[in-house]
Amino acid sequence: MAAVEGMLSANIMHFARLLRRAGLPVGPADMLAAQRAMLLVDIGSRVQVRTALRTTMVHRHEHEDLFNQAFLVFWRDPEAAKAAAAMGLLDAQKEMPPERAPPGSRRLAEAFDKKPSPQDKPPPPRQEIDAVLTVSERERLQQMDFEAMSADDIARAKQEIRLLTLPLDLRRTRRLRPDPAGPNTDLRATIRAARRFGGEILSLERSRTVTRPPPLVVLCDISGSMSRYAQILLHFLHAVANDRDRVSVFLFGTRLSNITRQLRHRDAEVAFQMVAHAVPDWSGGTRIGEALAAFNHQWSRRVLGQGAVVLLVTDGLDRPRDGGEGMAGLAENMERLHKSCRRLIWLNPLLRWDGFEPKSQGIRAMLPHVDEFRPVHNLASLRALIQTLSRPSSPREMERWRLAS
Repeated sequence: MAAVEGMLSANIMHFARLLRRAGLPVGPADMLAAQRAMLLVDIGSRVQVRTALRTTMVHRHEHEDLFNQAFLVFWRDPEAAKAAAAMGLLDAQKEMPPERAPPGSRRLAEAFDKKPSPQDKPPPPRQEIDAVLTVSERERLQQMDFEAMSADDIARAKQEIRLLTLPLDLRRTRRLRPDPAGPNTDLRATIRAARRFGGEILSLERSRTVTRPPPLVVLCDISGSMSRYAQILLHFLHAVANDRDRVSVFLFGTRLSNITRQLRHRDAEVAFQMVAHAVPDWSGGTRIGEALAAFNHQWSRRVLGQGAVVLLVTDGLDRPRDGGEGMAGLAENMERLHKSCRRLIWLNPLLRWDGFEPKSQGIRAMLPHVDEFRPVHNLASLRALIQTLSRPSSPREMERWRLAS
């Protein structure tokens, strides 16, 4: 019996290490709790063992999917594996459609790979220093256009994007908080304190105005011309939505989709899969005017409050179906959006071209109603955006674009 308990404890320890390598926060206390729980259940019942381990090792709802995959991989049934192998020989001749790996499977596979033993490690390679003055890989990645990136470049860019933080200047609110050194005298708090001493005022209570970052609202174009940029920017928006509160994200192509709740999921792979199911018009057409009209009618009064900052990510290439009326509707909805927020910043990947001129009718209709017009086509432009969000907008720069249109 002691030998069985020793083997069970060792397996639980190895299983906990696998979960930690896969990204789950499993500590020594969780391992001890799992060992005690295993003594209280029937280890011959797979359901009871799975429930006991999940109860003691999983602390967040978003970690359940990864735990279930790790449990199936680690606690294998040898007889079931043999049966599956036999059935696989019979189904080998059938052509099966490719299945997409579930969220977290790549990370779990990397965590499950065994590290090579010290005896199998190759000798360290000879280090040679190249003194040729060339551009570093990191700097080249910062300046590379998202549209020209390969799969490896995109993977490295996503890692860089996850490290970015989005600061916003603090805004004063109407709320007050108690502060002994505050500049304001709180008469109500002073009277309440005096009631404890028979109505005698012994000291004046003071308060200070609460300051907090304003809400952030993102409207991102996912049409065919913007699909590559939107895919990479979603990683940036996922990091922002999980780093701060009061962030609302909307995607639009031929319709408007609110993906704020989907991006709140901590696991990026699960969040993007939920977004893919919630957005049916990815890489389709563009109806900027109709999408802005739907946002102004349904969402503006809900999310554009307390000095909200709006990021509009689109190339502005909107072709209306009814001639001039469509452009008039686009200008009208842009004006309403601009008046509903404190700051409207237009991020356009077409600004990566030095010779860009606002000749499109959609761009000319939108330009008079934005506070800033900035590029968003590489990592350097994202970093520049982050640096300028905490500073006031520059009216001279916008006046240059308005005169050019």
